[in-house]
Amino acid sequence: MTGFGLGEAPLGSGRLGVEIRGVNHRFLDVRVRVPRELAELAGFVEQVAREKLTRGRYEVVVRVEGAALGVPVLDRARARAAFKALTELRDELAPGSEVPLGLLAAIPDLFVSSVDREIELVREATRGAFEAATSALDGMRSREGLTLGGDLVRRLERIRQLARDIERRSPDVLEAHRKRLRERADRLRVTAELDVDLYRLEQEIAMFAERCDISEELTRLESHCSQLGSLLATDEAIGRRLDFLLQEMAREANTVGAKSPDAHISHAIVEVKAEIERMREQVQNVE
Repeated sequence: MTGFGLGEAPLGSGRLGVEIRGVNHRFLDVRVRVPRELAELAGFVEQVAREKLTRGRYEVVVRVEGAALGVPVLDRARARAAFKALTELRDELAPGSEVPLGLLAAIPDLFVSSVDREIELVREATRGAFEAATSALDGMRSREGLTLGGDLVRRLERIRQLARDIERRSPDVLEAHRKRLRERADRLRVTAELDVDLYRLEQEIAMFAERCDISEELTRLESHCSQLGSLLATDEAIGRRLDFLLQEMAREANTVGAKSPDAHISHAIVEVKAEIERMREQVQNVE
């Protein structure tokens, strides 16, 4: 989401420029700054920004150069009303004294830009400059995105590799537990001369297998990885969906870690969770 873009368009005898600065943000936050003479343009600029941008915090600055706003024009009706009010005040406070015209210069907004009468031309120039700025912004973000995308793909492949290792290891965990229980039963028969209920022994093994079955979690983890990989290959705004998928992947990894008593699997899950967390940090930069 980070980037900078600058665009310009001709307006009157000058130029109108739009500058966009984007930084990371969970949602879309647009802040607009326009010249005082174009204050009524702020709403239009924000509307255009929300049409073109989807996620991030953006500062949009509109600038004018040269005689873009035209020659200031006196608002005669406003000037007459102001002078009349001053004259009435003179008659009340100091009858017969002079009311200099220079006082009118201190009254704000008596002079207006002639461009106010051509607001559609201003909006057209603003939209053109904004589109040029977003094009430059997208170019910068695309270059950063290629690097970021490559990093996410590499980390995703590492997670899938670890998940495959865990899946291959899972049957060995059950077999090792079965072996330990049988060895313990054999020792009891020899040392304590106790008969071990083989049916109860098999029940214990079956219960352990059910408690430690992580096949469903691994299947869902692979499904999430597949969806995430597909999203990384698109040109759409995918930041929020990536964040959601990574959250679900972390949930499945936590469940696998909690269900498996095997040290090898536990170490692999720690690495999986570390890669997911690194990806989540990177995804905060993705629109």
